[in-house]
Amino acid sequence: MRLRRRDSVRERVEAVRAWPLWEHPPWLRAYIVTVVLVNLLAIAVAVQAGLGTGRSFALLGILVACEAATVEFTKRAGEITGVVKDVHGVWELPVAILLPPVYAFLVPILRLALVQWRVRPARLHRRVFTAAVVGLSYGAASVVFHGIMGSPLGAAVAPGGHMPVWILAVAAAGVAQWVVNTGLLFPALKSSDPSAKARDLVFGGEVVQNDMAELCVAVLVTFAIGVSLLTVVFALPFVTLLQRSFRHTQLVTASRVDSKTGLLNAATWEREAAAEVARAVRTRTPLAVALVDIDHFKGVNDTFGHLAGDRALKAIARTFRIFLRDYDLVGRFGGEEFALLLPHTSALDAYGIAERIREHIAVAPLDVADLPDEQHVSVTVSVGVAALGAPWDTSSGSQITDLLAAADRALYQAKRGGRDRVCVVTDDVVVNAPAEAARLGPA
Repeated sequence: MRLRRRDSVRERVEAVRAWPLWEHPPWLRAYIVTVVLVNLLAIAVAVQAGLGTGRSFALLGILVACEAATVEFTKRAGEITGVVKDVHGVWELPVAILLPPVYAFLVPILRLALVQWRVRPARLHRRVFTAAVVGLSYGAASVVFHGIMGSPLGAAVAPGGHMPVWILAVAAAGVAQWVVNTGLLFPALKSSDPSAKARDLVFGGEVVQNDMAELCVAVLVTFAIGVSLLTVVFALPFVTLLQRSFRHTQLVTASRVDSKTGLLNAATWEREAAAEVARAVRTRTPLAVALVDIDHFKGVNDTFGHLAGDRALKAIARTFRIFLRDYDLVGRFGGEEFALLLPHTSALDAYGIAERIREHIAVAPLDVADLPDEQHVSVTVSVGVAALGAPWDTSSGSQITDLLAAADRALYQAKRGGRDRVCVVTDDVVVNAPAEAARLGPA
């Protein structure tokens, strides 16, 4: 009997050790657990404010049904992986404003449980963490709204005769929800991609536009429901249309990027690079193209597995973001080949940029996780560079295909010369040393 108990305990310990949560750094694990515990504590406190009346339960049922309908639409269309924009806030903001605060914490849990069951199973700790973040953000929205209106947290406040103040209070609550939600999510997002910038994750033009659209619709729906429950019948089709619009934008974005690295895919890179080259030729401004190939990448996959290889590709993609400018174009061309387009860059400057990238990758082990102790992945890259205005350039050299062909010739020479080096194509030779590169001068 004791032996069976020991085996049972051992199995439970091994099961806990197998949780995907342990893959994250210790600080992130502690952060996730803390957010979840704070959310549970907030639920316990919110219960003290009361559960509402019969009308509250009826409104809750209607809003949860609308949430379920939105989830079912996602199921039919398929959930896009990664960080996506949804429209659930259109239903959850009214919950935070029109119902006792406990429901602001509970409804996101119900919604994400439904998504997990009906749409696409995801790692459980991610769903739990997301539910906690969303719950805390709408709990904050409820506190802000009732604070502005000067009403107890459990009290229902209809628009009544002070509609302008009421609407502004709802809008302020929506902004507070966005701030708390974004602030709590940002550390986790930053951890998944350390090179990502807040401007891209939070303040990008399309991101802000979508968030504003959702907030405005949520305020309108909240006001309409506050006046009459019947307006839900007319709001649901409109929200579905908004969801379709968001999904279309996400699909267009997904069609442009490589799923493993988040860089532009080959077709998108060539299309946008061709436009940049034509602009550079027309305005007579310098421009360079570089092809980057990981040396002996097959050995990484054979030694550490393809999952580690995919993470190595992501790590190299993050390196590009460190050294390149916002307007440079970076794309993944093949299994382990990348293409860089550098506007307003001479051959000499392009050589310097490529050399810094090469050196950084050569000396810094790649963070691919899941490897046994004392093991790490180190790789080198070979780079071929070509620039507009170089001696080999002719009138036909303005085409992106000619630049790529020249860069590919330089890349071949870099590999032939021993790999882990940068080569720049010139007239009939390949420059592969800093002293030689200085001869290029400005393009």
